[in-house]
Amino acid sequence: MPGIAFGRFDDSFSVASIKAYVAEFISTLLFVFASVGSAIAYNKVTADAALDPAGLVAVAVAHGFALFVAVSIGANISGGHVNPAVTFGLAVGGQITILTGIFYWIAQLLGAIVASFLLSVVTGGLAIPTHGLGAGVGAVQGVVMEIIITFALVYTVFATAVDPKKGSLGTIAPIAIGFIVGANILAAGPFSGGSMNPARSFGPAVASGVYDGIWVYWVGPLIGGGLAGAIYSNVFMHHEHAPLSSDF
Repeated sequence: MPGIAFGRFDDSFSVASIKAYVAEFISTLLFVFASVGSAIAYNKVTADAALDPAGLVAVAVAHGFALFVAVSIGANISGGHVNPAVTFGLAVGGQITILTGIFYWIAQLLGAIVASFLLSVVTGGLAIPTHGLGAGVGAVQGVVMEIIITFALVYTVFATAVDPKKGSLGTIAPIAIGFIVGANILAAGPFSGGSMNPARSFGPAVASGVYDGIWVYWVGPLIGGGLAGAIYSNVFMHHEHAPLSSDF
């Protein structure tokens, strides 16, 4: 059974760790800029029309592509989390210490916030779209939806990028992660918004000043990510050491 470790300050402030935080900041910034930017662009070219099926597909594809790149460019430095829910799942699964994970969160949230404000500037002050529940969808339903789709995401991360038995799957991990995010947005977008990522929801909320229901996009993804980390690590993986910050 994997152990959850708080970690040591010297590990969390090592040169390698600081590089990892910078990598998470950059990867998350680029992901949020492209993903949120795709929604802004769609609203502009359709004169702010309601999201239709074609728009849903376009936004899902943009998210999948952007995450594939963001994970790929950060993989060899920070592990390419790009998501506080992924970091939390890895902490629960014994792959990163709590202390280092907290600094990952800070870097990810700052990246998302900066990306959102940059979008506001370069688009001439266009509205920054935020995540919200669909018509007729209650808060509990939204949380459950986010739990399920984030579970799928973090489970995919463990299976393709973390598990030492992954073999050649590790080379396609960013593709698989991008695909599951795109697919989940197609399934959940009209209902919960299909976030799976607290940073992706929090950055636009800060830039727009709209925090309605923001808790849904923290509670759901963190529960889903934590469950995936606990289940995969305890059922399918064998650990021979306590988690170290250098592992991720």
